[in-house]
Amino acid sequence: MLAVLRDAALSAEWSAASEADEAAWIRAAQRGDREAFERLVRSYDQGVLRLAWNLLGSAEDARDVYQEAFLRVYKNLHTFRFDCSFHTWLYRIVTNVCLDWLRKRKARPEEPAVRETEDGARDRTEVLAEHHAAADPERRLLSLELKARIEKVLASLTPRERLVFQLRHYEGLRLKTIGEILGSSEEAAKNCLFRATRKMRQALGDFR
Repeated sequence: MLAVLRDAALSAEWSAASEADEAAWIRAAQRGDREAFERLVRSYDQGVLRLAWNLLGSAEDARDVYQEAFLRVYKNLHTFRFDCSFHTWLYRIVTNVCLDWLRKRKARPEEPAVRETEDGARDRTEVLAEHHAAADPERRLLSLELKARIEKVLASLTPRERLVFQLRHYEGLRLKTIGEILGSSEEAAKNCLFRATRKMRQALGDFR
């Protein structure tokens, strides 16, 4: 029991120290310290890339969004006033860039979701299915079909519905945080998630 309490205390101390370090990096970056800004980027770059890739399904598009998002962060960091977490502020910028990208994509035919591998560009659903079911041909086929169906439904959602659905189910964020990221309320995020989930269930209802 003492060990558990000690570990919890150390974890809380580490978290507080990390938050203090981040705040110091932000203030230094706001004063023009390039190294401090690069530390912030390194702290969040994988999360930003993962979010963009999950939303857009394309490694190339995700890299473009990543660059555009951090360029906006660099240009607007002086406006950050610590009235929310830096994570929320950053993801608000990233999701706005992703929303712009998704709206542009809606205006043109849907492109196949691909992922770059050692064997070249491959369909994203195929890569995911092989990862989970490579040893079972029947399961692999069902997994491919399910992944393809999910991708199709995601593509049919509005950009905002897709964003909320993936922030909740892929990123594991709470609805309150999603609302803050989108600059809306928790209730608005909940309603948007409900609409997206209903469409997903309707489309997958016959899948066994």
